[in-house]
Amino acid sequence: MRYAITLSYNGGRLCGWQVQNETPTVQGVLQQALGTLLRTDVEVTGAGRTDAEVNACGYVAHFDRDGGLPMDPSLLACKLNAILPPEITVHSILPASPDFHARFDAKRREYTYFLHRKKDPFVEAFSYRCGYPDLDFESMNKACAFLPGTRDFSCFEKTGGNNKTSICTVTEAFWAPYTPSYLSVMGRTPDTPGQAYWYFRISADRFLRNMVRAVVGTLIEIGRGKHDPEWMLELLEKGTRSDAGESVPGHALFLSKVLY
Repeated sequence: MRYAITLSYNGGRLCGWQVQNETPTVQGVLQQALGTLLRTDVEVTGAGRTDAEVNACGYVAHFDRDGGLPMDPSLLACKLNAILPPEITVHSILPASPDFHARFDAKRREYTYFLHRKKDPFVEAFSYRCGYPDLDFESMNKACAFLPGTRDFSCFEKTGGNNKTSICTVTEAFWAPYTPSYLSVMGRTPDTPGQAYWYFRISADRFLRNMVRAVVGTLIEIGRGKHDPEWMLELLEKGTRSDAGESVPGHALFLSKVLY
């Protein structure tokens, strides 16, 4: 039988999703925990790879178990959470169709990147502090308007990627301000409302290795005034990875949604 797992993880101390030799990864830790409880080797297939330090909310994976589970799926989820490290939590385990595939059946994936512009000890772990004083988010959003569509995104792909194709279909991309939840709960507002905390959201059918972090780094260069928003279109049409902006840190990036 096939089962679908929904989980979330903090990637800060993990080396990405995919199993690696002698380094802790989400897939490796999850497979080991399942194997311990089910007393057999278990192979878990995820919705996609995430890099080291990258986080995920509502991530979806699947695994097979001949003859079904020896316990109720909800009980297995509870037992998993008891032995998994604090960085990983399982939300649910549910029976799935025999032909369900966590990766290939996904129609759209959504990533969210968090950025803050002043020192804040309460968001540092999951947000990138960008100290440039005059980021122009209006120009950055104008540049975002060139991203949706089906095209080659190899200018944002990490060198050495082994994808068969660099064609992706982006459905949305934008920057928006937000107020951290801890400020809202305490009835406080940022010192500079609408300017201190921002997130970038992008959705697509698939993503290339390091693509989102490279896109964010490129947009920041536009926001700093180093390039006009139209530079984004130039990169997409004829640019290479060395032409685009530097990748931003991974700790502020979340795989925030997988849609089937």
